[in-house]
Amino acid sequence: MAEVLRGKAVADQIKEQMKKDIEELAKEDKVPTLAIVRLGNNPGDISYERSIIKNCDAVGIKSKVYERDEDISTQELTELIEELNGDREISGILVFRPLPKHIDEEAIRNVISPLKDVDCMHPLNLEKIFEGNMTGFAPCTPKAAMEILKYYDIPLEGKNVVVVNRSMVVGKPLVMMLLEQNATVTICHSRTKNLPEITRNADIVVVALGKAKFFDEKYFKEDSIVIDVGVSLDEDGKLSGDADYDKVSPLVDKITPVPGGVGSVTTSILLSQVVLACKNA
Repeated sequence: MAEVLRGKAVADQIKEQMKKDIEELAKEDKVPTLAIVRLGNNPGDISYERSIIKNCDAVGIKSKVYERDEDISTQELTELIEELNGDREISGILVFRPLPKHIDEEAIRNVISPLKDVDCMHPLNLEKIFEGNMTGFAPCTPKAAMEILKYYDIPLEGKNVVVVNRSMVVGKPLVMMLLEQNATVTICHSRTKNLPEITRNADIVVVALGKAKFFDEKYFKEDSIVIDVGVSLDEDGKLSGDADYDKVSPLVDKITPVPGGVGSVTTSILLSQVVLACKNA
């Protein structure tokens, strides 16, 4: 049976470091503060918002919610973000995505200050990662995956890693982070031919297609390490990862669960970047 790489221990370690950093910032009369920009009343967004606020309160980060109607114009949203850019009390800005279809997301990505861009939307922050500079803000999900690998002392140097995702939110930045640790990386996607053969030959497989239970035992071998980033509902309406956990976990060496794996670390990464923004202000 696989070793289960749970996210809670990783998140707790990040939170403990945050608390120490926040205590040090308090000596300088600095309070990390997160501005949450939510458009409309999507239940998923509201649930995520409550979770973030609860986590902020637990470590000593202030949070402010800026709720606007879903039919807000790109210009109006731009003006709000520019206002937050100039507010010295705000350390970081989180804009809930996906944005409504009528909003020009490219314009919003470019208007948010790179110094407050804790969700790594701005092209300059993404560019840093692609240049090998890992000192700034990173997309939270791939950073969470990296923190899990680090916490559980899983060596990456020289390892063959397959990432099944090519998005700018997960796959591409994650590949750059893995390369920085001297891993040998193959990036795959939904149209990759002979995918089971490729993943079976890897030491570590990161799955992020967003297809519940898509990856069964034919995609892995006995010493595979599976990092499951996918989150969706299975045919029974239950939260599931991309890997078919019940079939895969008896076979592989290590696996992250869903829920309780990568996703449970993501919010802690976001908040740690709010603290970093406050430090750099």
